[in-house]
Formats: sequence, C-alpha cells, structure tokens
Amino acid sequence: MVRPPRLDPLMRRLGVIGWPVAHSRSPAMFEAAFGACGLKDWAYQRLPVPPELLEQTTRALGAAGFVGANVTIPHKQAALALADRASEAARAIGAANTLTFADVGAIEAQNTDAPGLLAALGLEPPLEISALVLGAGGSARAAVWALLGAGAGSVSVWNRTPERASALARELGAQAMAEPGEADLLVNCTSVGLERLANPVAALNQLALTADQVGRYRYVVDLVYNDEPTPLLEAALEGGAHTVSGLDVLVAQGALSFEAWTGLPAPRDAMRRAAGAPVLDTDAPGR
Repeated sequence: MVRPPRLDPLMRRLGVIGWPVAHSRSPAMFEAAFGACGLKDWAYQRLPVPPELLEQTTRALGAAGFVGANVTIPHKQAALALADRASEAARAIGAANTLTFADVGAIEAQNTDAPGLLAALGLEPPLEISALVLGAGGSARAAVWALLGAGAGSVSVWNRTPERASALARELGAQAMAEPGEADLLVNCTSVGLERLANPVAALNQLALTADQVGRYRYVVDLVYNDEPTPLLEAALEGGAHTVSGLDVLVAQGALSFEAWTGLPAPRDAMRRAAGAPVLDTDAPGR
C-alpha cells in the first residue's frame, strides 16, 4: 500500500489522487488559495496511486490526517464505488472527483467536474446547442451529464473503444457515435495531448480528427492542459473557435472543492494565477 506521509499532526491535509499525477497543478493552485485566505495550517500534495492500490490507500487517508482529496484519471469511477455517501450528482454521473474524509472514517463523494465545466465554458443554460464528448471515463461522464442537464439539444459520445461509448450513452441518455461528427461544441475528456508529441497531427489522429474537422466546431474544450496549447486547441484557434483550456476547468472545479472543504469563498484569481491559467476573455460568450 502507498502510505500517505504523516507530517505535522496539526496540519489539515488535502491532496490529488491520480496515476499519473506528476503533471497536476492542483498543489500550486490550492497552496495559493490557502495563502490568500490566511489558512496557514492547511497543505495540499500529489498522491500518485496505481489502480491496484487505490482502495487501500484512499481508506487510509483520513487516519493519516487528510480532510479530503481530489481524484483524477483514471480513478474517478472507482472513487465513487469506495464512498460511503455520495451526492446526488456524483451518483447520477457515476463518478467522483472530490472526496471528503469524515471524522468517523466514512468517505463522502462529490462531483465538481460537471459544474466546473459549465462555469469554465461560460454559456448560460439552456444551452440549446449540440455537443460531442470524446472519451468514456469519469470526466466524460460528468461532461455528458452536465451538458444534458444544462439543456444541450443533443449530446453524442465517441471513444476509441466503441463499447464503452455505447455503455456511457445508454446510461446517461446520450448518443454513441462510430466516429466524431458535427456539433457546435467539442469536449475532449481523453488523455490525448497530455504527452506532447513531435507531430501535432498524430495527436489529432488519436482522436479520429483532422485539423479541418476541428476548425468547424464553434466551441472547443480540452480538459488536458500543458504549458502550451494542446494540438486540439491549436487547431481550434486556427479555425476561429472559442476555446476553453483544461486549466480553466481545473480552476473552476478546484474552487468548488476548496469551498466544500474549507467553507470559505474560493480566491479564484489567486488560484488562476498559480495554475497558470490564461487571463479570462471578457468578450467571450456568456462571460
């Protein structure tokens, strides 16, 4: 079992569970939030946990002094299964990205991915647009649920494993696609783009897309983030689409997690700066 370190017993600890998780900017983002709010006895750290050790490690976190943890790929669906209690949204989505460890040892699960995506997108419901979601994991489930709930006219799902796309679509009321098709909004919920490739075309090919196709979407969201725009966002920008980076979504969902754990309003500007998120486009639709 990966044992969380026991440090200062008076410190209130948070973390992000994932595999891999070295790329995560959540620690910097939350540490900036603690500083802005004067929370000197709070700390946040990366928790790299392979799938086979997820249950053992997660159940040990509360006793190790952790108040809660964010959850990222590939653990969001498994995290929900570990929870003793779950929010209505997390249950409906079938995945959790925010865990809280109660004093009695119980694990409570929430999902801030769904409202975080809508907040970062900046469009007011009812959306009344068509959407295509790439992927079939926990983030994709949250995206589909959020978009349908916000009034999207139609939501379709594509995944490299068609059976997974079909299962997700059937459970949440979306439509599975054999290949990416036309839509107003494209949301990438896969890990494609996390590892920078020498040839951007190769990254798009992994999503069964071409640059010309990407350029036809009005809005493009990529949950992956790097120092530079991902190949998907580069193609979208060249096509004139309104783009939302993974950092925008990270800050939006992270702010909701921060508020749930601390009971304080999240200092979003400080969190954006620490995460390296771009300056908000005040002229963007719905901003």
